[in-house]
Amino acid sequence: MIVQKFVVNQYPIQNILSLINSEEIAIPEIQRPFVWNASKVRDLIDSLYQGYPVGYLIIWQNPSVRLKDGTISKGKKIIIDGQQRITALMAAILGKEIVDSNFKKKRIVISFNPIEKKFEVLNSAIQKDKRWIKDISLVFSPEFSIYNAVENYCSLNTDVKKEDIFESIETLKNIVNIPMGLIELDSDLDINEVTEIFIRINSSGVVLSQADFAMSKIAADKKYGGNMLRKAIDYFCHLSVKPEFYSQLAKNDEEFVNSDYFKKMEWLKNDKDDLYDPSHTDMLRVSFTSKFKRGKLEDLVALLSGRDFKTRQYKEEIVKDSFDKLREGIMDFMNKNNFKKFIMILRSAGFIDNSMVSSQNAVNFAYVLYLTLKEKKVPNPKIEQLVRKWYVMSVLKSRYSASPESQFDYDIRRIYEYDPEQYILNVLDAELSDSYWYNLLPQQLNTSVVSSPVFHVFLAAQVYMGDKGFLSKDIKVSDLITIKGDFHHIFPKNYLKKIGFNTRGMYNQLANYVKAQSEINIAIGNKPPKIYFSELLEQCRTGSLKYGAIKDLDELYENLEMNCIPPAVFNDLAEDYPAFLEERRKLMAKKIKEYFQKL
Repeated sequence: MIVQKFVVNQYPIQNILSLINSEEIAIPEIQRPFVWNASKVRDLIDSLYQGYPVGYLIIWQNPSVRLKDGTISKGKKIIIDGQQRITALMAAILGKEIVDSNFKKKRIVISFNPIEKKFEVLNSAIQKDKRWIKDISLVFSPEFSIYNAVENYCSLNTDVKKEDIFESIETLKNIVNIPMGLIELDSDLDINEVTEIFIRINSSGVVLSQADFAMSKIAADKKYGGNMLRKAIDYFCHLSVKPEFYSQLAKNDEEFVNSDYFKKMEWLKNDKDDLYDPSHTDMLRVSFTSKFKRGKLEDLVALLSGRDFKTRQYKEEIVKDSFDKLREGIMDFMNKNNFKKFIMILRSAGFIDNSMVSSQNAVNFAYVLYLTLKEKKVPNPKIEQLVRKWYVMSVLKSRYSASPESQFDYDIRRIYEYDPEQYILNVLDAELSDSYWYNLLPQQLNTSVVSSPVFHVFLAAQVYMGDKGFLSKDIKVSDLITIKGDFHHIFPKNYLKKIGFNTRGMYNQLANYVKAQSEINIAIGNKPPKIYFSELLEQCRTGSLKYGAIKDLDELYENLEMNCIPPAVFNDLAEDYPAFLEERRKLMAKKIKEYFQKL
């Protein structure tokens, strides 16, 4: 027997807008940046006027919850697809303000030419043109009279027929009676089923993440301050990228400015660090995992709905407790001392630029680990060491790449079930055994993908150890990363092409890359290694500079060693590219191991 998991109904647009105004249906995105441009709002109104279909809205019924007195509170309906269309209709028809990309409220005004039956976004030319009804929202106001409007319009435009203008304006006014489809999903559906239905129904194939569902759930709540919590998450993410937004926020949202959330994020106004600019997904993952000891955001959605995982009932006290705990988690996340100290730990491990962050989820769990160990009152020096090592391990092993939520869930549960320090050390030993260092890691370095996580770790190792750039006397790798210095091919690309290594997968091997100053890179050009390495020896013998400023032979060998270039490059490896790559991979792996052990 087929079980119907949703119902489809048709409602006039004005009824849907009334349900939203009365908050019977929640549109959680209403206070978030409106991503449509004004012309798209115009096109939506034009489609309705022409009688074209404008798609369905998808609504998810929140489960009803049992209150402490035993009564049942009916769950609110939340729009999970169609927010932009509804916001556009509310802006154009009801004259509601939207929030732009800078979280600034503004109007989108759509104008109508009843002679040409044409819509446009209000502009200065239309403002002066008597043939246009400047703002169509006036047509839908209760005080609007078609008769008076037609009389007034025709007095200004004497060459038109009243009946034609009447028909045009009446057709416009009646678009609110056009039915729009509502797909209402059952409250018993879990988040995975809702996601699957959404994907199958949504013609654009857009995938809603579990974080999106959680954010909708948070925004739709007013009883426990979810709407303000949603703002805190959005504003923090925006401020972390654009600190200059602070003055605008302080001026435009007085209610939020007077909240504890605002005080927690005020420090961002002077923050220029972009190593970790979290998204709302990042904030939810970290806050939820650290506070609830769970890793799957579908559990957060269920808990915010009041789900009791044992009885499978929905209870009001669970809703309240879940919002309280999530609020604590978000506050901990935004705390200046926590955030700054965590960033300092990443930087102290050599990850000094956001270009070196290859896995946002690895960063997220490292922050979870920091907050967890701090809560467990582990001494600060030990926290720093464990977080550094765990982060590097998780990047090297791509621990949070395939199924991040499952891995988050697995790790956080065991960190709480066992002694956290012992669990961490056991995982590090198991994941980074001698077999990994000497066999698997050199294989991982056998790639031409410069964004490879292991290469980022190698660069972090060079930063941590204070290594100089290739053939540089004073300039460090850290300097070359922050100022975006060159990646130099030790065996020049054009030289390799000439001798038969003419595929990107061969000449762009990671083991053929070093960080170098531009002038050194240019000076070497396309010279074969046999020639320019011989010239380097001559440079040290005569003191006549050709490549960089190194004139001492011991200093040259030291520079090559810190860049993991085998000494045999002066001899047999100068012409044996595959052998050079194999030998250098071993040295790079050895450096990464030494670096990890020092963390």
